[in-house]
Amino acid sequence: MEIVGWIMALVVGLTLGLLGGGGSILTVPVFVYLLGIDPVQATGYSLFVVGLSSLVGSYTYFKKDLIDLKTAAVFGAPAIATVYLTRKFLLPIIPSELFAVGDFMLTKNIAIMVLFALLMIAASYSMIRESEPNEAGTGIIRYNYPLILLEGVVVGLLTGLVGAGGGFLIIPALVILSGLSMKMAVGTSLLIIAVKSLIGFVGDVQNQTIDWTFLLGFSALAVVGIFIGSKLSNIISGQKLKPAFGWFVLVMGLFILVKEILF
Repeated sequence: MEIVGWIMALVVGLTLGLLGGGGSILTVPVFVYLLGIDPVQATGYSLFVVGLSSLVGSYTYFKKDLIDLKTAAVFGAPAIATVYLTRKFLLPIIPSELFAVGDFMLTKNIAIMVLFALLMIAASYSMIRESEPNEAGTGIIRYNYPLILLEGVVVGLLTGLVGAGGGFLIIPALVILSGLSMKMAVGTSLLIIAVKSLIGFVGDVQNQTIDWTFLLGFSALAVVGIFIGSKLSNIISGQKLKPAFGWFVLVMGLFILVKEILF
């Protein structure tokens, strides 16, 4: 299973390179179920992989002038602050055993994996429906600051708890709350995800012992996968693959949900 886990590092990057996002949502299940890492630490490791992968992915959009730096700062600030505070202060004080219902004990680890499964199911819906035409922004940049603050806090909290980037929440918000075009929103979201994930990981560095050899090795394979996927994207349509990947993520999310609650 460990060998499969390392192969999946390449698959995560390959998916990111092909689809432009979404693949990093597989990192936590790979860490927990294939590599046997504790869920809390797995979410921290995932933040590093997600952050590094998104940073590499954002470079392509930056070269094409498809990142709005001011919008990234406006949207990113509340999310960055929230994800850091969540990893540094909130996650460590959550008790290891939350409550019991009959013979079932809801632990911190189970709660994290259930929340992650629900996030996977929500993300899968976003990927599946992308086979339909996307809603386009107006192209006129404006900021709804109260809603941006609320969205940033929600995304930062979810990212901090489950270690996922939350691009399926950020991209629609960039289109609706600031008027960015879809392509600009995708590039800008990658930069936001990169910065908030890496800063969130700093909270883990201060609280946990990090196996840097393992983490850097896994991340390096993911980055190699990104470059391979980017080359393949010139031959294979990522948009056509995204709905199929969405169905895979949906099945994975349902599997995690059933496994954690019933077994």
